[in-house]
Amino acid sequence: MITSVLVANRGEIACRVVRTCRRLGIRTVAVHSDPDAHALHARAADTAVRLPGAAPAETYLRGEAVVKAALAAGADAVHPGYGFLSENPAFARAVLDAGLVWIGPPPEAIEAMASKTRAKELMGVAPLREVTEADLPVLVKAAAGGGGRGMRVVRRLDELEAALEGARAEAASAFGDGEVFVEPYVEGGRHVEVQVLADTHGTVWALGTRDCSLQRRHQKVIEEAPAPGLSARLTRELHGLAVRAARAVSYTGAGTVEFLVAGEKAHFLEMNTRLQVEHPVTEEVFGLDLVAEQIRIAEGHALPADPPPARGHAVEARLYAEDPARDWAPQTGRLHRLAVPDGIRLDTGFADGDDITVHYDPLLAKAVAHAPTRAEAVRTLATALERAALHGPVTNRDLLVRSLRHPEFASGRMDTGFYDRHLPELTAPAPDPHAPLAAALADAHDRSRFGGWRNLPSQPQVKRYALAGRDHEVREVRYHHTRQGLTADGVRVVSADARLVVLEVDGVRHRYEVARYGDEIHVNSTRLTALPRFPDPAPEHAPGSLLAPMPGTVVRVADGLAEGTAVRAGQPLLWLEAMKMQHRITAPATGTLTALHVAPGRQVEPGTLLAVVEET
Repeated sequence: MITSVLVANRGEIACRVVRTCRRLGIRTVAVHSDPDAHALHARAADTAVRLPGAAPAETYLRGEAVVKAALAAGADAVHPGYGFLSENPAFARAVLDAGLVWIGPPPEAIEAMASKTRAKELMGVAPLREVTEADLPVLVKAAAGGGGRGMRVVRRLDELEAALEGARAEAASAFGDGEVFVEPYVEGGRHVEVQVLADTHGTVWALGTRDCSLQRRHQKVIEEAPAPGLSARLTRELHGLAVRAARAVSYTGAGTVEFLVAGEKAHFLEMNTRLQVEHPVTEEVFGLDLVAEQIRIAEGHALPADPPPARGHAVEARLYAEDPARDWAPQTGRLHRLAVPDGIRLDTGFADGDDITVHYDPLLAKAVAHAPTRAEAVRTLATALERAALHGPVTNRDLLVRSLRHPEFASGRMDTGFYDRHLPELTAPAPDPHAPLAAALADAHDRSRFGGWRNLPSQPQVKRYALAGRDHEVREVRYHHTRQGLTADGVRVVSADARLVVLEVDGVRHRYEVARYGDEIHVNSTRLTALPRFPDPAPEHAPGSLLAPMPGTVVRVADGLAEGTAVRAGQPLLWLEAMKMQHRITAPATGTLTALHVAPGRQVEPGTLLAVVEET
């Protein structure tokens, strides 16, 4: 019997494993980097071991340090979570060689499937060895790991070399393995996958299908189970291929076989030899705890001959600290509050008051709704996200709500190009027009010396607010006191205090819950920044100045780039790494580089001047 598990991961998946272990009466050990010293996963486990450093390569990707931590803490088993070392056969062998139980598939199975090139060969699908114009578009993909890292779509041959180079660097940083390959890119396909669970006694379960077609930068955003609209024939084929893949490598434990589905044809993509981020939707539909099943399988228990019956539909949305309207730029800062309505499952690695840093993935939480039908699950999740208390940096919450309510998604006809087609409409500004007024009234009440309103006439009061993610969009509101009470821009103020404002507009009352953290204000789902009435002049930058769009680290400067270099519009000049993804900084115009203020290794904050290009 397993008595103590070291979780070789961080964030929400580490918390997820700890939660199941606690329910099973198993002690847990966390590992943490220096930035994660006070992270929720380190606090949730019974004990924690420090991995000195900050970058993944210094900490969570150091297999020998993780095994040493397990032995030092007295653990008898290791759960890898997902990402980091979860698909590293050398790490699995090191765990077993140390006399510990590996809660995962055999190293040989990982070796066969973790390299996507070898997996494709095993399933009779060969990657492209040479790319010609006729092969375009193609997808450059990391051979190890997942999560959208190390992936690039290439539509022009002259972009291939840069895509290969960028994918290699990103994959090496995220997984410690820079191997990449090229495969055809199927336009308009759906990303469908099958969850498998296999024991050491020869039983393999295919636990339904999942649709993960809504993706940004090849990383999943919304997932659901079962995948809608598949024919019975195609579903049987997908299940059969998934079971075949698992049996081909004598697989045990939880794994996922992924496909790209176009019409009635399924194209094998890869097998992920680990638990997936989106595993909760399968758990909700089948009434299982997949982490508990992983542990039981590692202890040698047999699965029943058949899986439990599926019931209902489940949908999951990933909440990211990022701004979809600004090329998905990751966001950092203090997460003041995160809460969802009752009935929604929330898997998170953060607690109220935790800081979101630049070092790791910007995933805040996964919100999951389960209901008898797809339509009910989608409606429940969209409403819950809309009503959630999400106080902190800019997130993708509004995008998720609009995506779930989009007609294409509601009909189940979405594909992996969904955001390519619809992102502008899904990120168009649509703030509540009265949220700034509610913020002003709450602030005025909070500042009132008497804790209430004086029933005396007054001059109009003016407040200014910036809408989140839109620095140049400023709202100015006016209100004043009369002998009949407060009036504001023609809206009747029913009541107002520091936390709740009720306004009547055209005979309809609206409630506004207000929370303030310094100059950061949250009114229902709207995030505002309070501005001074007479702002200081903005700092001026020379035309052609390139400013850091996000916090991060400069990981590369284009070869030969120096002051005086001629550049062309759109040419990549710098690469920033933030939250495990690389972002290119390109020349805004054709001209000459007149200033270069950074070098590789430099950490920058949003707005940092990186370089200047003088247009010619």
